[in-house]
Amino acid sequence: MTTSTNPPFALTVAGNEATGGAGAQADLKTFQELGVFGSLALTCIVSFDPKNDWGHRFVPVDPQVIADQLEAVTSAYDLDAVKLGMLGTPQTIDVVATALEQLRPENLVLDPVLICKGQEPGAALDTDEALKAKILPLATFVTPNHFESISLSGMEDITSVEDLEEAAKRIHERSGAVVLAKGGIRIEGPEAVDVYYDGETTEILSAPKVEGVAVAGAGCTMAAAVTAELAKGLAPLEAARAAKEFVTAGIRERITSNAPFDALWQKGLSNERAIG
Repeated sequence: MTTSTNPPFALTVAGNEATGGAGAQADLKTFQELGVFGSLALTCIVSFDPKNDWGHRFVPVDPQVIADQLEAVTSAYDLDAVKLGMLGTPQTIDVVATALEQLRPENLVLDPVLICKGQEPGAALDTDEALKAKILPLATFVTPNHFESISLSGMEDITSVEDLEEAAKRIHERSGAVVLAKGGIRIEGPEAVDVYYDGETTEILSAPKVEGVAVAGAGCTMAAAVTAELAKGLAPLEAARAAKEFVTAGIRERITSNAPFDALWQKGLSNERAIG
């Protein structure tokens, strides 16, 4: 007779991105690759439009349907971590915030997607403000990109590693969460730089830029990898280091397509380790 031990459980609350390069698909592939059982509450459907310069087409999921998904997932599993990606509307944020206030997960990783190009500017601004007011205070770990770091920190611009460090500190002071501010290829120089700050420790995580290209799914995968590593019991700094390594390899092993962007490959790190 054999017995089995359950893997760690993680939930992503995110949007569908049809090409599979980002969003919920990237999250679930990351969870699986890192040995975590992933579940999903779908918040919206985003489809690139190849007939209109690959712009975003955005369709929100009904808030009650989102609430139903959250009820099912949180009843079925004792979650070790939750990751929040694209929420999309103030109504969605209300539903998700209510569920999280009741759940109070030990690890709540927020990838603060502030702008969706498929939304009208007014709607996008309302969503941004709702996210900052209702979701940010609940997060235990925040992974803003360059634009989001500017918005959440209140800084006018971020052009250096020192600026990124200051942004991380300001976001921590505002939220109380651990911060991994992603500079990526936006900071000049040969290195793709991210800054970790938890209120005490500052660490600069850097890796050589991969041909200076922006790759779809890098931000989603970074936050999902942090979520998976936290679910497995790693400390926040160790989770950030592991996520950086995972994403960097995924960019090196990226997927090409007929779209005007490449996509991160979640098996990049395991492939490189198998070869090397």
